Amino acid sequence: MDTDFTREAILQKPVAEGTLRCHVCERRCVIPPGQLGWCRTRLNRGGKLLTLVYGAISTMTANAIEKKPLYHFYPGTKTMTAGGWCCNFPCLWCRNWDLAHADAPLTGEFISPSQFISIAEEAGCQGIAMSFNEPTLALEWVLNAFETAQARGLYNVFVTNGYMTPEALMFLINAGMHAMNVDINTDVALARRFLDGVDMERIWMNCKIALQYGVHVEISTLVIPALNDDEGVLRGIARRIAVELGVEIPWHLAGYVPSYKYNAPHTPLYTLEMAWEIGKGAGLHYVYINQQGNRHENTECPNCGSLLIRRLGPLVLSNVIRNGACPRCGTAIRGVWG
Repeated sequence: MDTDFTREAILQKPVAEGTLRCHVCERRCVIPPGQLGWCRTRLNRGGKLLTLVYGAISTMTANAIEKKPLYHFYPGTKTMTAGGWCCNFPCLWCRNWDLAHADAPLTGEFISPSQFISIAEEAGCQGIAMSFNEPTLALEWVLNAFETAQARGLYNVFVTNGYMTPEALMFLINAGMHAMNVDINTDVALARRFLDGVDMERIWMNCKIALQYGVHVEISTLVIPALNDDEGVLRGIARRIAVELGVEIPWHLAGYVPSYKYNAPHTPLYTLEMAWEIGKGAGLHYVYINQQGNRHENTECPNCGSLLIRRLGPLVLSNVIRNGACPRCGTAIRGVWG
């Protein structure tokens, strides 16, 4: 399995003769010699853990920061976004299942971190982002890319399920991760049923750690019929954002489109509107429906109600925030405005 994508992995520890434990994500797989971890990107070869996806880019595109989605982080700027392969979640509703549920690639074009940053600069991007599949699995490459980007004046964004270990999270923070969008779609019971034992508390803990270290955090929830569209589930997520992360953390609500192995119908607009009301009822200042043309994709002042940022999908049509505050009443608006 020697390929251009094979490198020695970080965050590995021996647990027995020739057997290793991976400490990149919270599955913390114990991997015997010759075996792969749960995510299929890490191989124990002769007592050494290897990553099989260093520089293995499945897709790359320049797009608006609003598509991450991040609404309170350098609005109107452009990022070069890269994705890799595989995932540590088995979501039946995965929108990028062809990447997330693929085997680790054995062939393909290798893109180095410095090449990626040069591509971003040539495209006129102000930052880079890791998305499409779970980027934690490409940790070694991401760290090198973040360090290079920061040194060259670009910002770094991570779009993630949040299920990395605190050790991996600190590596990302120290490498220059500036913002995270974290997908939180389930509560404890749903995670136990659909996500093969994922411990949701670890995700909430990582959000708190990131905030403590000054990382900008926004939360996204894909509202899925017959799965998490129950008022109780949505209230639970909204309440935890408000109480544990803070009422100023933006909450993005997106509608489900049938994909992969989950066959529910599209999320109706009234369900997204209900979820928006739940978020506002929980005290959240910034709740968004990520649907082009919806009135709730705009940013309003939580104090006086003034329209601050008007959007049309990924386009910023106007932005009147000045010095991080509402120009009408002076209320500080949480975010990184540039």
